Amino acid sequence: MNSEKGDGWRHLNETMKKEKNRNSFSGSIGFVLAAAGSAVGLGNIWRFPYLAAKDGGGLFLVLYLILAVTFGFTLLTTEIALGRKTKQSPLTAYAKLRKKWGFLGVIACLVPVIIMPYYSVIGGWVVKYFITYLTGDGEHAATDGYFTEFITGEGQPIWLMMIFLGVVAFIIYRGVNKGIESSSKLIMPILLLLVIGIAIFSLTIKTDVGGVERTGLEGFRVYVVPNLEGITVKGFFTVLLDAMGQLFFSLSVAMGIMIAYGSYVKDDANLVKSINQIEIFDTVVAFLAGVMIIPAVYTFMGKEGMEASGPSLMFISLPKVFDAMGKIGNIVGCLFFAMVLFAALTSAVSVMEAVVSSLMDQFQLSRAKATLLETVIALAGGIVVCLGYNKWYFDITLPNGSHAQILDIMDYISNNCFMPIVSIGTCILVGWILKPDVIVEEVEKSGCKFGRKGLYIVMIRFIAPVLLVILLLKSLGILTVI
Repeated sequence: MNSEKGDGWRHLNETMKKEKNRNSFSGSIGFVLAAAGSAVGLGNIWRFPYLAAKDGGGLFLVLYLILAVTFGFTLLTTEIALGRKTKQSPLTAYAKLRKKWGFLGVIACLVPVIIMPYYSVIGGWVVKYFITYLTGDGEHAATDGYFTEFITGEGQPIWLMMIFLGVVAFIIYRGVNKGIESSSKLIMPILLLLVIGIAIFSLTIKTDVGGVERTGLEGFRVYVVPNLEGITVKGFFTVLLDAMGQLFFSLSVAMGIMIAYGSYVKDDANLVKSINQIEIFDTVVAFLAGVMIIPAVYTFMGKEGMEASGPSLMFISLPKVFDAMGKIGNIVGCLFFAMVLFAALTSAVSVMEAVVSSLMDQFQLSRAKATLLETVIALAGGIVVCLGYNKWYFDITLPNGSHAQILDIMDYISNNCFMPIVSIGTCILVGWILKPDVIVEEVEKSGCKFGRKGLYIVMIRFIAPVLLVILLLKSLGILTVI
């Protein structure tokens, strides 16, 4: 009996020692910038403007803003608070709260494992275009077939992916303070300045098309003024679900990232203030991404040009826009892809950290070994993704009706399937099994007032799970009426 008691005390002491020695952000600024850096990624830049243009401009913006301060706030608060409470990574945090719910941690950890390889490939694409514009060859990037010729090549995409992945791995290897926090403090201010600068420039441009002048300000009005013409109940719900789906990309929830980052937040930090700042930072940058892109695309390509999204928007449509600007287009293109590269780096760092911290907590690996293991996994997966555009190319139709090859399949599984499942499970666990007071107490632990406590409880128990189930059913092609 005494032996068992002694083993129990030793285990408790070891756990307390491990938590005490766990790395942490030096202050709230470092945490907010790192979390905002995770949130501000390619989804903000190539998906947000397209959805805003497609879904009636201001209508999408209004719904997105409402969801950000309700639905997004709920998921963000829950994950950060769970991380700080458990002082664990996503793989082990759920099991620490309820052992039978450890499977949620496995799914949450699988999301960044799947995302990291193809995100590194896309990061390599961004490096390619940044170098192209940096060397003054932007005119070449605007030619038809340039992007397709590049990604179907067998060597260059892999090498550039390896360069991008290597930089991310180096930052992670350096740790929470010297790596993640230091890089975020350097990159995020530069990123914000570039976003603001390009957005202002986009508003000032104009061109003459067949005797009709189009300006950036006209494009801005298309972006922000709600277009309710022909809107139906079905159309409204489509916009609502688009905005909700975008929040997953924008806030980096359901990827295990915010749990990992939350585990590095000190107990005396004001979580309410930090979460509010992350929400504001992400929403502002997402909005400015639209200001950067929509007025410019509208000015040179009209409303038809705003139908592109994802890689085709960034790597095909925008180079044509920069080319139409004349000599200054090469400079604007260089600054734009520098900004995109910074955004991709900060997001990729957070994705890798979610996996590395999980390997460290679950298998007691050193940071160096965990980083090396995840780098090898991401490298192998990245090579497979690259080969998916040449030697291993195929085309299938996904349940949601879209055409796909390897990268699209990985994106669909991680973002459309696993992420809603993780969030639904988290809402059930926190809202009905542990009860919302667990999160409320963690948030108020430092003495700060949880201003949206009533809203949080209603959202986590009732509204968020229902919205998430609808989103999942739509993603799986089961719900087609919306």
